[in-house]
Amino acid sequence: MPERLLIVDDEATLCESLKRVFEREGFEVLTAPDAEAALALFEEGAFDLILSDILLPAMDGIEFLQAVKKQAPEQIVIIMTAYASIETAVGALRAGAHDYILKPVIHDEIKRLVRLALNERALRAENILLKKQIEDRFDFEHIRGRSPAIQDLIEQVKKIADSRSNVLILGETGTGKELFTRAIHFNSSRRNRPFVPINCSAIPDNLLESELFGHVKGAFTGATQTKRGLLEEADGGTVFLDEIADLGFSLQAKLLRVIDDHEIRPLGSTQSRKVDLRLVAATNKDIRQAVKDGTLREDLYYRLSVVTLHLPALRERKEDIPLLAQQFVIKYAQELTKEAREITPSAVKLLADYDWPGNVRELQNVIERAVLLSEGKSILPEHLPDGIRKGETFILKALDETLSIENYTKEFIKRYEISMNEQRLADMLGITRKALWEKRKRWGLVKK
Repeated sequence: MPERLLIVDDEATLCESLKRVFEREGFEVLTAPDAEAALALFEEGAFDLILSDILLPAMDGIEFLQAVKKQAPEQIVIIMTAYASIETAVGALRAGAHDYILKPVIHDEIKRLVRLALNERALRAENILLKKQIEDRFDFEHIRGRSPAIQDLIEQVKKIADSRSNVLILGETGTGKELFTRAIHFNSSRRNRPFVPINCSAIPDNLLESELFGHVKGAFTGATQTKRGLLEEADGGTVFLDEIADLGFSLQAKLLRVIDDHEIRPLGSTQSRKVDLRLVAATNKDIRQAVKDGTLREDLYYRLSVVTLHLPALRERKEDIPLLAQQFVIKYAQELTKEAREITPSAVKLLADYDWPGNVRELQNVIERAVLLSEGKSILPEHLPDGIRKGETFILKALDETLSIENYTKEFIKRYEISMNEQRLADMLGITRKALWEKRKRWGLVKK
């Protein structure tokens, strides 16, 4: 469908000239000799862009612009003027004009200006749509689960989402800690401000302070320019501190000052800067044991845990497995352009009998693989991995064989290292990729 353009000018020759120019560019073009005729056309149908002279009979271009903006605030209007005064241009822009162009009009210049304005509008519309999609993705309807544990969590999140209180989320790897954090952010008054996730275990300690707080030029060797830190970037929004128990002790003290004073100080700077942040921290470790062991400051723990949410493991809410599995089937069928639309009861039974050490994330990976292997509309047992199809429950098998934690970890790595990448495997074990590599090297599992 061609874009619609309205040209308003009492010079018939100019109107016809511009009409021919833009029709050759693929536009549907209408013209009007004055503001009254233009408003009549405007009320009959929408226009993608309006080009209007500033000097018109009776109602002038500024008055016409104001009348248009009153009806449609987002309407793009470009003013044409023969007067090169700053006052004329500023008056048009203040009245809501997108831009202005001087007469005599140069065709290449006005084509460029119109196309630029329409591209900006398209980009703005796309950003609004993407933002809406993100907000929809993290509304409460998209947190799937009928189990009492999940329903209770949703009710808790609804109550605390719009508060300023810091939140601590506890749960095994793969239980959805970031999903709940995003739900908190996008259902709060901070939804239009940044959401900044930070994995405290993924960034080396010697770089993390600069990443968090930023630095000024010359703060250390290699600091060739000033850099804003992630905490400053998140001003007004929400910071998600994942794996908080892995944060270095010195950085814990600095984070504590951020919470208490609402200020950050970049590396090498003598000036502090005010920030407005809401912190949501998460860990898959025993947080109280970390405090007891002295690896996490007790005062930081209390500042972060104003509200504490405990996410249940998937094996503790197996009634949610059919719903989650069906959701993932639809998701990956769309992404992979496959016909799959459902999962058979026999396949669901196998999923329910498995203990899911990797929780929802592992289930998601299994369904993605199953959809990829499927050829019809249904996910069948043969589309599931061998371990699930044979009814093996890895945790129970490990317990039956009385494996130590170290041997359990070794067997777990041997079992899954072929079917998933290093980061996913490390996440499932609750360790860093570096720790995973060291364990594999020690056990002779690293390929030479």
